[in-house]
Amino acid sequence: SYITLRRIIGFLGISLPFVLAIGAAIVFQTGIQSSVSYYYHTGMGDIFVGTLCAIGVFLLSYKGYIGIDHAHGALAGFCAGGMALFPTTPDNPASGNASFIGYIHIAFAALFFLSLIYFSLFLFTKTAENQEPTEQKLRRNRIYRICGYTMFLCLVLIGIYYFLPTQAASSIEAYKPVFWLEAITIVAFGISWLIKGESLFQDEATSPAQT
Repeated sequence: SYITLRRIIGFLGISLPFVLAIGAAIVFQTGIQSSVSYYYHTGMGDIFVGTLCAIGVFLLSYKGYIGIDHAHGALAGFCAGGMALFPTTPDNPASGNASFIGYIHIAFAALFFLSLIYFSLFLFTKTAENQEPTEQKLRRNRIYRICGYTMFLCLVLIGIYYFLPTQAASSIEAYKPVFWLEAITIVAFGISWLIKGESLFQDEATSPAQT
């Protein structure tokens, strides 16, 4: 059901950065990577690709209540698959093709997160015209907006980091700012979808138009 799909998408989103970081540290003795996408080039690469593909399939299957839900779900699902199939550029690219593929990955990632931000800010907050939002619905809307703005802020900060002067960027590189910002973005996306899946703040009698 669409409720189950939302919960699965939310669970996969919240767990992804933790599974990658903890799994890499325990199984492969690999430290925190420069970004979540860099785990493609570690022993956790299969987990990274598999999770993105699963999220993509679930998003492609998601229809929601109105046509625009399905359209944005399809776009986000397509981009999730693109992120999995076109990996980020490794630290030492073997060829120009690797760099080109990395740019494709960035484009898919940007569209993916922008689609998820749109879900949180504009689709999940909708209420049917002939219904008044319940108190729980208003609470959910606040969480959707917090998640959406958090994702947007993190993307802006990532963009600022990449445009920092080399010396300034190098001074904070050891703290893996992109990884943590991406992790916060992914967790915010997961929370938003879990709430939409009625895991928390559910109405006593939930109406599809209100959720």
